[in-house]
Amino acid sequence: MQPASTLNPADTAWMLISTALVLLMTPALAFFYGGLVRAKNTLNTMMMSFAALGFVGLAWALVGYSLAFGNAGGPWVGGFMNALLRGVGQDVRGSIPHVLFMGYQGTFAIITAALISGAIVERMRFGPYIAFITLWSVIVYAPIAHWVWGGGWLAKLGALDFAGGTVVHVNAAAAALVVALVVGPRKDYARQALVPHDVPYTLLGTGVLWFGWFGFNGGSALAANASAALALVNTMLAPMATLAVWTLLDFSRARRATAVGAATAIVVGLVAITPAAGFISPISGMLLGGIAAFPSYFALLYRARTALDDSLDVVSAHGVGGITGALLTGLLAQKLWNGTADGAFFGNVGQIWPQLAAVGATIVYSAVGTFVILRLIALVMPVRATQREEGLGLDVTQHGEEAYSRLEGAILIDERRREPR
Repeated sequence: MQPASTLNPADTAWMLISTALVLLMTPALAFFYGGLVRAKNTLNTMMMSFAALGFVGLAWALVGYSLAFGNAGGPWVGGFMNALLRGVGQDVRGSIPHVLFMGYQGTFAIITAALISGAIVERMRFGPYIAFITLWSVIVYAPIAHWVWGGGWLAKLGALDFAGGTVVHVNAAAAALVVALVVGPRKDYARQALVPHDVPYTLLGTGVLWFGWFGFNGGSALAANASAALALVNTMLAPMATLAVWTLLDFSRARRATAVGAATAIVVGLVAITPAAGFISPISGMLLGGIAAFPSYFALLYRARTALDDSLDVVSAHGVGGITGALLTGLLAQKLWNGTADGAFFGNVGQIWPQLAAVGATIVYSAVGTFVILRLIALVMPVRATQREEGLGLDVTQHGEEAYSRLEGAILIDERRREPR
């Protein structure tokens, strides 16, 4: 008989902080995405992230958590034993309160759903979007979380995913690709330049995302221990390496380094280190971050020449970055650092196969599940905004608000015209 778990105050304190840090990442994502779109769609883009806080958060508490982590589940799904938060109280799970564990995992479900919005900003109607992310979080996200973190079949296969390379990033990117294809491109795509309206917004969002990511990766140790420290340090070092390599690639290709490129590089580095954060050494973390810049950088350049309107490059940043990190985890994992498993470079060549299985299974299930959910929603309500709504901007047509008052802008322009030259 195993001894009963006891509450650890230090672990609980760290997980309280980590939960708040990860929740902050969703508003940060709103700023990151909001700065990259045209001014007339700023509020709609940011609301796509904020909506996830409400609808996905509630869906997680009511049923998603049970499907992901219910102990009565089998290899595929967790079951309904914890639906409506039954049995989720102040009892101890690991060394922290069960209710805190549920809340922490809920922040992951929220931001994963919000990530998808980057592929369909400026053209998807808000009501269908809310319906989609709510259903998707229960039908797609929760089962995949169970496969990897809830004792499901990928966990038993030995797949390593410390904080969500497959569960969060590959999952969201596969869904984003399908949604972008089903909804179709913006009416102005490939006809005119669709440039960011506020790059400082994006840089602000990037900085806060990085700050929150310390809870995302460090908190995934579920304790204030050496594993959390390792994950936190890797979360610092890997994006630094990605940023340096990305900047050099920019200089070599275009003789200048862009702010949007720097922000993208940091996110790619954070995404890539996520599955490996607590499994590899800091030197390997820097190596992983540097390597991750290459596939995402060139995937982004290639996507721009295709008909795919993945508006904010969710596939290139989160999909390619997540796949790169998941596979490199299978190569660079080191038992000396993680106490769990070695990767191929440290004698365990077989670790690459569970990593490939996790990536492949996540892509297939997420893509198919996303397509089915979208088609069902389309039977009930139109998913795509009309051309007129796109032309006016989704801030006005979906929310009846504007991020920047056009009247004030017109007055300012008129005043400037009246000034003596």
